[in-house]
Amino acid sequence: MYHDDDRRAAGGHWHAMHGGAWEPGEPGPEDPGRGGAAREPGDGGGRVRPTGWRMPVVVIVLSALAGYLLVDRFYGDIPLLPWTAIPTLGLLAVGEGITAVHTRRRIRRVPGTEPMEPLSAARLVALAKASAVFASVVIGAFGGMLVVLADRLTAADVRADAFTAAGTLASGVLLLAAALFLEHACRVPGEGQPGGPRT
Repeated sequence: MYHDDDRRAAGGHWHAMHGGAWEPGEPGPEDPGRGGAAREPGDGGGRVRPTGWRMPVVVIVLSALAGYLLVDRFYGDIPLLPWTAIPTLGLLAVGEGITAVHTRRRIRRVPGTEPMEPLSAARLVALAKASAVFASVVIGAFGGMLVVLADRLTAADVRADAFTAAGTLASGVLLLAAALFLEHACRVPGEGQPGGPRT
């Protein structure tokens, strides 16, 4: 039997997901200290794929098309756009940006910071990915709306909606940037580099 000190010395890890089974020298599925960010269940030991540029672009394009068609068809039945989405998205972006800075410092074990728990890192990655999708939808939908409203700016109500849509789109861009930054901050140093540790 291994005692706790022996387990740590051998680099072994407890696998809670497998009833406490432990294999000496095998990195855990969620071990940031050894280059292990949270893995997706059933991924065969691979890493969680980072959000690339394709997903936001595809979501933005599809959302823009849907927003354009819907607004062009039903704009006369839509009430004035609320401006409250602008500060809401802005606050979310600021919150995720601040979280990303602190997370980056904790994962890199900057002196004076507490190590990041693997489960906490996994939750932040999930939050970042969901925020990136949501922000992409916002950018596309309100971008499509702006295209429709660009030809109708002679009316005061349309101009008001156009300013609100532009502000919401800008807040969506900030949220997307913050979400991608947060996801990147959850990566262990050396990930994605040749010879770097896999997650």
